[in-house]
Amino acid sequence: MQRCPWATSDELLRDYHDTEWGVPLHDDRALFEFLCLEGAQAGLSWRTVLAKRERYRELFHRFEIARVAAMRDRELERLLLDPGIIRNRLKLSATRDNALAALHVIEEFGSLDRYLWSFVDGRPIQNRWRDKADVPATTPLSDRMSKALKQRGFRFVGSTICYALLQATGMVNDHLAGCFRHDACAQAAATR
Repeated sequence: MQRCPWATSDELLRDYHDTEWGVPLHDDRALFEFLCLEGAQAGLSWRTVLAKRERYRELFHRFEIARVAAMRDRELERLLLDPGIIRNRLKLSATRDNALAALHVIEEFGSLDRYLWSFVDGRPIQNRWRDKADVPATTPLSDRMSKALKQRGFRFVGSTICYALLQATGMVNDHLAGCFRHDACAQAAATR
């Protein structure tokens, strides 16, 4: 069974690749979780974030947007002592700021899902890359998304982070064409 090369050497990455990455996601809470975790990953490996994911869920109220938006500075400061997460003051405060921005988006658009998926007109982009070197780190789409999110008050949403979000949540299918998950994710998108 052929997988994308980044997911072949580690069980945690392999499980994530085989079950989540690239599957179209339409749940506000889960989309918000990925937005925050992709931002937490900045400068680190995705493997590091995945290993700490459950602790993030515990500390950030299962990524319930309103509860994260209500977190106080004192609570965020205490999180800096927890080795189960990435202890970066700016990234932790950005999680709360992103929750506040997400609440405004939900108020305006009805859901975070509707807003984020509007960048791809509600339909996943189906790429057919042959080699990992072909897969970009950013695109004009991720540039546009990054700029729009920043204008709405989101933080840690640079173009590379936005492209990783697009890939992770299935807005872009970047499984390599030879990967066994490519067609499965394409079919999942077609049945929605």
